[in-house]
Amino acid sequence: MAERVIIIGSGPAGWSAAIYVARASLEPVLFEGAITEENRQKGTLPLGQLALTTEVENFAGFPVADLGGYLEKALPEERRQFMAPHRGHGVSGPELMELMRQQALNFGTRIITDDIVDIDLSKRPFKVTSLEGQVLEAEAIIIATGARANYLGLPSEDRFKNMGVSACAVCDGALPRFRGKPLVVVGGGDSAMEEAGYLTKFASKVYLVHRRDSFRASKIMAERALANPKIEVKWNSGIEEVLGTDQDGVTGVRIRGTVDPERVETLEAAGYFAAIGHTPNVDFLKGQLKLTAKNYIQWTTPQRTYTSVEGVFAAGDVADDYYRQAITAAGSGCQAALDAERWLALQGVH
Repeated sequence: MAERVIIIGSGPAGWSAAIYVARASLEPVLFEGAITEENRQKGTLPLGQLALTTEVENFAGFPVADLGGYLEKALPEERRQFMAPHRGHGVSGPELMELMRQQALNFGTRIITDDIVDIDLSKRPFKVTSLEGQVLEAEAIIIATGARANYLGLPSEDRFKNMGVSACAVCDGALPRFRGKPLVVVGGGDSAMEEAGYLTKFASKVYLVHRRDSFRASKIMAERALANPKIEVKWNSGIEEVLGTDQDGVTGVRIRGTVDPERVETLEAAGYFAAIGHTPNVDFLKGQLKLTAKNYIQWTTPQRTYTSVEGVFAAGDVADDYYRQAITAAGSGCQAALDAERWLALQGVH
């Protein structure tokens, strides 16, 4: 017998969708992803990108980090044992995601810790196949697989993630570790210009490191960055290594000339922001849904989470290349759940 709703993905969009679908008594099944080395390297482990962050200061409802005994009451011990104590403002990423997961579980979501590696959207019920070979059918599917940030692939980037290395200025730029200190942004597109400009609100100086002698960003965005007195561009330069210590995190970067490899320079900085794009996690779809020019799932109806296949909905960063925030992802998860519930009702499925 086919499931009524299958949700693929376990970030804020996936869990929010699960909460709404479960509360509508539709008994959703959620595939949260597999715990594999490949997923670790890609940043696609269960609980999504937010589980890879530390402080989350901009998700409404968590004004302070000290949750007291709340976590002990809300989460079972086996889900708490690997969570590091958190200090600071807001809530930590792992805490927030575990709380969302538990809330979805409390309302009856069935969680499967596995990846979807194949999907058939050619007819209903839809069919999904997991990495471990499990095959399920569903009347409706919500895809919330997110998008992973692109990095240069340096070992030092990986070493200092959450210790000064970030891919989201809006998410992390206001953290105390970055305020009043020099920061580095790598990239040359519109995203890099936006990130650098945003960071000047908090940094003493922003180094914008680019491999070429001109930006590929739009003219107006490039001119805005070049006119900002807090931004210093390092042209024809590539990041060779992110520098730091286990105690202090990022302390700087070493750059090398792309035209003149003999030119090596060390920039002191408290943070390193990769602004070289994101890759939506859509490979498993194998071209069955219409994508945008940037390979994000295309929403086909304004203000709705509909995709090009009726009965398939998309939520969160897998379809949103603009906001990319936890709170907007959670909101679109709610939308997708309501869209799915109402569409199923029209099909006579309750």
